[in-house]
Amino acid sequence: MKYFTAILLAIVTCVPPLAADEAPPLPILLEGNSWLPLYEHVYKPLQTALDLQLNKNPEWKRLIKQKKMAVALVDLSDPNNPHFARVNGRQTMYAASMPKIAILLAAFQSIDDGELTMTPEVKKELAAMIRKSSNTAATQMIDRVGGLDKVNAVLTDPRYKLYDEKLGGGLWVGKRYQKSGRRVPDPIFGISHGASATQVARFYYLLATGRLVSRERSREMLDFLVDPGIKHKFVAALLQTAPDAKIYRKSGTWKNWHADSAIVWGPVWRRYILVGMVESANGGQIMKDLVPAIESVLPRPNE
Repeated sequence: MKYFTAILLAIVTCVPPLAADEAPPLPILLEGNSWLPLYEHVYKPLQTALDLQLNKNPEWKRLIKQKKMAVALVDLSDPNNPHFARVNGRQTMYAASMPKIAILLAAFQSIDDGELTMTPEVKKELAAMIRKSSNTAATQMIDRVGGLDKVNAVLTDPRYKLYDEKLGGGLWVGKRYQKSGRRVPDPIFGISHGASATQVARFYYLLATGRLVSRERSREMLDFLVDPGIKHKFVAALLQTAPDAKIYRKSGTWKNWHADSAIVWGPVWRRYILVGMVESANGGQIMKDLVPAIESVLPRPNE
């Protein structure tokens, strides 16, 4: 026993401490058991700064007024006290492939419930669905977990409430990712693949704090979201401004509908969640330009 204890102590003491500016690994272990839902963390100074920054751009201001642009931002520089701001946060919009994060959650819920096994084939499909946004893999995964009703049952589960009619809806998967087949539109807006900025931000906040399924399952989901295979929109901007940051991300594009979402987990101050959705022919560029605009309102050290 003494020999085992000595080995254990040696292992623990050999683990190098994090540098002062180094981000801790995700998911974060929060202090204590008490926490508030993200929408109760709206921080007025950040909200004011976000509103002013977005409205500086005449095109963005018009789209926001028309409810064709939605943004959610979570400052995670202090994970125990997140600062949340949003514009059109409860507006559910068509989000194309971004709701594939909901299928990812349903898959890991099924794995945890013993209804699905993480075989090499399942792992390959999940990776293709998230990193490459494969519609074929997404459709196969919907079928593996039990269909559309099962996916949306997870989203409306009281543990997660990622689709909540009282909060304007949210994440919804109402159709397999193929041209034909059954359609189950969301109850409020009738959208097949929908999302609201607030609910997607909540997804990432719950994930980053180990509250989706379990801490271990959250870590496994993060492993699929990190290092995205498609390098446009948020990722294109972040590769220029934050090459050292880890990016956990899922985007979506169809015609004029553009969506992107990410946890940006970098050194020093760059630790935040960003969600953007827009209906515009210029949507891809808007998503790219949104990153520096958002980062300009985030606090820097010693400010």
